[in-house]
Amino acid sequence: MKVPSQPSGCGADPDGLEDRLRRFVTIWSRAIFPVTATPMTRAEFEQHLLPLARELRAALHARTFDTAPAHRAGGALVGVHCTDPDALSRTLGVIDAYLVLYCGEDGTSTEELRARCSRLQHAMAAGFAQALRERTLLEQEAIARSALTARSAAEVALHTTESRFRAVFDGAAVGIGIADLEGNVLEVNETLTRMFGGLDQQIRSRKVNEWAHPEDGPHVWKLYDELVRGERDHYRVEKPYYRGDGTVLWTNLTVSLLRDAEGFPRYQLALLEDTTERRLLNLRLRYEATHDALTGLPNRTLFFERLDKALTLGEGARFGLCYLDLDGFKAINDSLGHSAGDRLLVEVADRLQSCATAPGEMVARLGGDEFVALTTGPNTEREVVELANRILAALASPVRIDGRELTVRGSIGVVEGPAGERTPAEVLRSADITMYRAKSAGGNRFEFADAEADARAITRHGLTTALPAALERGEFFIEYQPLVHLGDGSVHGAEALVRWCHPQHGVLGPDRFIPLAENTGLIVPLGRWVLQEAVRQARFWQTRHSDGGPLRINVNLSPTQLHHPRLVADTVDVLERSGLEPGALCLEVTESALIGADDDLLKPLRQLAEMGVDIALDDFGTGYSNLANLRRLPVSVLKLDRSFTQGMQRHPADPVDVKIVEGIVGLAHSLKLAVTVEGVETGAQAQQLRELGCDTAQGWYYARPGAPDRIHTLLLADAV
Repeated sequence: MKVPSQPSGCGADPDGLEDRLRRFVTIWSRAIFPVTATPMTRAEFEQHLLPLARELRAALHARTFDTAPAHRAGGALVGVHCTDPDALSRTLGVIDAYLVLYCGEDGTSTEELRARCSRLQHAMAAGFAQALRERTLLEQEAIARSALTARSAAEVALHTTESRFRAVFDGAAVGIGIADLEGNVLEVNETLTRMFGGLDQQIRSRKVNEWAHPEDGPHVWKLYDELVRGERDHYRVEKPYYRGDGTVLWTNLTVSLLRDAEGFPRYQLALLEDTTERRLLNLRLRYEATHDALTGLPNRTLFFERLDKALTLGEGARFGLCYLDLDGFKAINDSLGHSAGDRLLVEVADRLQSCATAPGEMVARLGGDEFVALTTGPNTEREVVELANRILAALASPVRIDGRELTVRGSIGVVEGPAGERTPAEVLRSADITMYRAKSAGGNRFEFADAEADARAITRHGLTTALPAALERGEFFIEYQPLVHLGDGSVHGAEALVRWCHPQHGVLGPDRFIPLAENTGLIVPLGRWVLQEAVRQARFWQTRHSDGGPLRINVNLSPTQLHHPRLVADTVDVLERSGLEPGALCLEVTESALIGADDDLLKPLRQLAEMGVDIALDDFGTGYSNLANLRRLPVSVLKLDRSFTQGMQRHPADPVDVKIVEGIVGLAHSLKLAVTVEGVETGAQAQQLRELGCDTAQGWYYARPGAPDRIHTLLLADAV
């Protein structure tokens, strides 16, 4: 069948969800209606399938996953005479191909939906088989009971009754055995003989109660005793038997009590259906649904089952979890190909399995290059450290693939604690956060989870996800800090500093969200907005204070903005729309962003400088750059980092700091660069910097960052 295009996600309206469900039902009906012996019309049959499909969709997305709806749906198919084996095969094919496609929703990973879909197919097949088996058993039991009852009828009908009984008994598709109340086997049919290996005498030579098996539940023989005492008329159980060759026969066993005309118990009738192959199929399906196809390790589904069990143990129980992510695995995939990457993952899985062999330990693959190891018991505080060390030691040896030796390193997040305090999702989230802490610390190590670090990471994640909507809702605003001319103390310009008025966390400084915006790429639209607002405000100041000198506005550029292809075009567009002269704009770039910069990176800055835009080298002195590089950079201003001037806040000033600043100012002026000093906080500091020849300064001594009106007030004061 041709697979249609992907439907829209969960953002569709309820009518859209219902339409997709009906399309799924139409495909299902079209597949199985031709092999269904039902008096219903095609339209009626689709209406019958619709509620079954709704239950499957609900089961697919249920918070607590349960396969019972699929089991019931399989039984419901038999109820409307969909008993042809082809009907089940086609149904499973439709569910496999279309259930996630038409009934999937955003918010749940495709891997999780596919795993659930596989288990729903398994449950539907089991429900179909059980309903079909029960229907067959009821028919066979009714026939067998009728035949046995007829056998004790009058002598005149004896021959006819015997013939009917023998036809049913010998031709039955299930094994049939008759025994007395003492357990002596009186008669078995050929089907039952074949099920036990073909030796009729072997079956007859043993009493019923001698066919015990270690996996028999205690209720099995309790039910048997009640039946032979006449306290119950029948029972049904799943029971294993040993064949003569030692192999195990699994059966669905139904035992009925046969009474004589006076109602006294006389015989027991057993119907046995061979379920060995179906049980093996179920075990295989269960294995495939709970194990990783590449490495053979338990997958996310089985791991969460084990973790959930470990977290619900009784008082005093503890657990330890190691969350491993391979360092640099993407580079191996990109350079050697995914085939080599897969072989590396298989080798890593083998090594990890050798690390977790003690009782209560397991290793699983969550996906990609992420693995977890779990240990349980009363001493996990020590055992989880040993487990993490064993994992790192196992990864230390190089792996040979295609004649190459690959070094394998891993970062591990460790979570350990008492059971019952956290959910599996909370534990895994904490381990994931901790793993990234280990990776950011250099990798090839493990770190222990820390509640405060987890909280900070969760807050960062929340801020990251809120950034796009915050920009749309206008939650950002700009404060301005004046740039003061050290020669006469007049306001020379202002630096635009963006702030975030967060609904829950209040006003956030740029150090809280600019790195997050850098990582997500949102820094480009945010930076464009800051440039537009700052330039617009600078133009407003100029129109209100046209009698004064040119007022410069300083705007920070991030490294990501430097690489953006529209940096020059966007800057020109903003200047033209506002009417601000290019010479009134200064773009600040950190020294670290320009270390080792090639001509391609410097080209847009040179273009802006040629237009008249000033380029300031921010935080100068912190990037360990070669001073000779200043000649090739298109900068006109050096902004001296505050760390060089802190020693000047004391009296007398630190002579080393004075000499360093004096040398930098002399170097800058010799290169015809202006010098701006950040972090000026005292009058003595300002005086010293003025004597050293610095051009402009900013800091709390002059004014803290504030609203645009404060700059307006300072400009008025200068005019007076």
